Amino acid sequence: MADAAAGAYATHEVFNQPPALAGYDAFGADRALTETVERLGAGWAAAHLHDVGRAIGSAEVQQLADDANRHKPELRTHDRFGNRIDEVAFHPAWHELMALCFGHGLHAFGWTHAERPGAQVARAAISYLWNQGENGVCCPASMTFAAIPLLRLDPALAAMWEGQVLSTRYDRRQGPARGKTGATVGMAMTEKQGGSDLRATQTIATPIGAGGPGGAYRITGHKWFFSVPHSDLFFTLARTPAGVSCFAVPGWLPDGSRNRLLIQRLKDKCGNRSNASAEIEYRDAWGSMVGEDGRGIATLIEMAHLTRLDCALSSAGLMRQALTQALHHCAHRRAFQRALIDQPIMQGVLADLALEAEAAMALAMRCAAAVDAAPRDAAEALLARIAVPVAKYWICKRAPAFVAEALECLGGNGFIEDGPMARLYREAPLNGVWEGSGNVICLDVLRSLHREPASLDAWRDEVRRAAGADARLDAATRRMEAALADRAGLESGARGVVAAMATLLQASLLVRFAPPDVADAFCASRLEADAMPGAGRAFGAPGPEAHAVIARATVA
Repeated sequence: MADAAAGAYATHEVFNQPPALAGYDAFGADRALTETVERLGAGWAAAHLHDVGRAIGSAEVQQLADDANRHKPELRTHDRFGNRIDEVAFHPAWHELMALCFGHGLHAFGWTHAERPGAQVARAAISYLWNQGENGVCCPASMTFAAIPLLRLDPALAAMWEGQVLSTRYDRRQGPARGKTGATVGMAMTEKQGGSDLRATQTIATPIGAGGPGGAYRITGHKWFFSVPHSDLFFTLARTPAGVSCFAVPGWLPDGSRNRLLIQRLKDKCGNRSNASAEIEYRDAWGSMVGEDGRGIATLIEMAHLTRLDCALSSAGLMRQALTQALHHCAHRRAFQRALIDQPIMQGVLADLALEAEAAMALAMRCAAAVDAAPRDAAEALLARIAVPVAKYWICKRAPAFVAEALECLGGNGFIEDGPMARLYREAPLNGVWEGSGNVICLDVLRSLHREPASLDAWRDEVRRAAGADARLDAATRRMEAALADRAGLESGARGVVAAMATLLQASLLVRFAPPDVADAFCASRLEADAMPGAGRAFGAPGPEAHAVIARATVA
């Protein structure tokens, strides 16, 4: 009788909540991505990408990501006997994610398959997928990937490190690289007083012997942001009499002792919590010069160019995962007698988000294709030079607003720590800061326009490949070319210029390669000269194509 009475007043019957989104292939379920990979010549990697996609869509990786972000890394400066050790302790979930990520070759695939056209496209797809799974591990993987061109500037350095750096056998031990199955690489540039102004570097490098390229140095100073301070090797900047120079600094010395790199504290970050970022002090740390003496910033730009590409890919992946979560929720949640996804005003929001996500992916992957072809094709090298920072600026700038809108689709369910949306929201602004904030990136684009005008021709040629296919794109291109001709006012309006360059590249790619519904909706909402004031500033542009756009983006 008591049980019956209790049942009569039971309130916690769960209904009108979406089922868990797990057990899917994040690559195979993404039609836009699979089409792009095939079109850009990396279809030969499809089997591997399906493996990556199934891992990213698995409940296992979702749980590992949650655990790694809930249990942040901890600094252990000394052992119990008082010896300085400067180690970072991670939750086991971090190491499991690193083993999966490095096992998939996020750091290596583009180099280990370099003999095949499209290798960097395939690696970019791995990055795009892994950034939908857990962003923290993508940071060390990205820096390790981008280190290869710098290692190859010094044949002796490459001979010593490249095999371990390209290994897909992650080794969690923090200690001498000798005997480890794999190695990670970091980079340390930013100082308290300088921020993005690397010419303000105050760290000092003193030669041991003759010095010069390949020579040994003692390095003394500090770095304000140093992600992955437990790296096996890292590249850093320090000042010599010739100017700011680049150095390779091992985490441990050949005799097995810790290099004189002292971790002062770990940063308590807004997002990217699973990954350790630190303030560090060099106290006569040992390093060797890489590249020309006094040309360290130019040397490290080679690495930064690739990590900027990864910032664009990372933000595009974040957007895709936020969209996936919003679509899944809205397909299963009902309000006012209809599923949310069937309500016209919500359809406008979801379709607009889907347009933005596909355009971001298309632009980032096109940049990866240009990077892939650059060693063999001068025109592609010029396009990569300008398109990578353009994509980095715009995609990273769009991500925070995008994720906030996607979170809103879930209502209060999106604003709690259960599920990935809160983590994505905290993560979204980071890529806009990493590897140069928005203003720095826009100024870099302007430098390309002034110093390498042929890069502007490469951008123009890529956009014009869609000439005649859409009148709105043609008109917007003419307006943009007129604006670029007025060089006097470019710096003050640099953000608008770079945003327009990115949007036109996206429109050209979608007009040429996306279904007509997608291309038409994108051009109508982003390029119309007489669009409603404020159009494009808030997601939710309505249109007859909404059903088709949403269907294309939905994970079955």
